[in-house]
Amino acid sequence: MSEEDREPGPGEYRARGGIIRKMVPGEVLAAVPASAELAEAEGRRLQFDFLDDEAVLRMLRLRHLDDAKLHSAGMKLGVPSALILVGLFLYWGGYVQYWESSKSQTLYYAACGAVVAVILLLYVVTLTRHWGNRPRQKVRARAAAYRQIAHVAARNGVQLPDFYPHYGPYPFAANFHPDAEDLELPGEANST
Repeated sequence: MSEEDREPGPGEYRARGGIIRKMVPGEVLAAVPASAELAEAEGRRLQFDFLDDEAVLRMLRLRHLDDAKLHSAGMKLGVPSALILVGLFLYWGGYVQYWESSKSQTLYYAACGAVVAVILLLYVVTLTRHWGNRPRQKVRARAAAYRQIAHVAARNGVQLPDFYPHYGPYPFAANFHPDAEDLELPGEANST
């Protein structure tokens, strides 16, 4: 069974690219005074205990689901968009520019402009829906803070896996919204 097919075990989460990684225990990060201090400060700001292994593991698993949903939405929109745009360009290159009248070319360009506008509108709606989702932004904000805490520990001598926790710095769409509801992992709603 490949790593992509198996479910993460206890203390494991799925990182970017489907890689299963072992979470670094909070006590390892807390052993460095600078990262413990940052974890406490960020914990107050983001209403989260960054040294609670169970909470951090849950957050990392939610972050993976968020990343997977965004990737899926991008593929569902990106691949058809690319095919449509290539088709429009090939039709223009092979037929419209040489054999159509000026009036037909103008109508073709107007139709292409409308198609591109619709595609751009779909991208904006999709990005707004995914990046603007407040509960998911809350998870991203916490994941970004956790990444900073881990990097502070690594800079102070803690041996961490490369790229731990393996999620980017989130320069946007990682705003903390204290009033946003917390996301649930699949299966959590059934078990409570």
